[in-house]
Amino acid sequence: MKHPKTFHSIKIPTSIEDIVIEGPLSSEQLSHYYFHEKLIAFRPADKQFQALKEIAELEEGRIIVARTEDTIVGYVTYLYPDPLERWSVFKLERLLELGAIEVIPAYRGAKVGSNLLKLSMIDPAMENYIIISTEYYWHWDLTGTQLSVWEYRNVMERMMGAGGLVPAPTDDPEIISHPANCLMVRIGSNVDQETIDKFNELRFLGRSRYS
Repeated sequence: MKHPKTFHSIKIPTSIEDIVIEGPLSSEQLSHYYFHEKLIAFRPADKQFQALKEIAELEEGRIIVARTEDTIVGYVTYLYPDPLERWSVFKLERLLELGAIEVIPAYRGAKVGSNLLKLSMIDPAMENYIIISTEYYWHWDLTGTQLSVWEYRNVMERMMGAGGLVPAPTDDPEIISHPANCLMVRIGSNVDQETIDKFNELRFLGRSRYS
């Protein structure tokens, strides 16, 4: 399956300065920017930047960034699910995972995350995919935001909703281990029914295997 990518860019105002949202970017394009030192939600900033460059080199990989003139202050990634996760069991070519989304604290509340997702979906090729995001409360910055688990969950739902992702039920053990965890899903308009049916089976893999 081919994975065409069409570059888009928008500029949004914030209380600090205007931010450019752009992508998908190649590894080479990413190398022209600095990666903000506070982008550490998943691993140290330098290692996360390297991970983004590696994702950008994947045929299906997509990196959308939010940047000042020369510094990346936020990003979102899309790629095939990890081969060791349940979401890759059927190796669905039209299933991509929103692997990570992060914005530095100074720009939170400025709708940077929502605009990253909105711009992601401008590309017509995204209608060829089912996009999933697995949301786990232990990845959320509850301390930094001083939000409760449920307040943060509402923030995540609104942000994901800007990209057309909505909560979907599943029997995935990690997701159902806490009521605030959730699976978010967007089904592109060009996805065939056979793929949708296989995805629905995948969401309830325990039921299909043990019922």
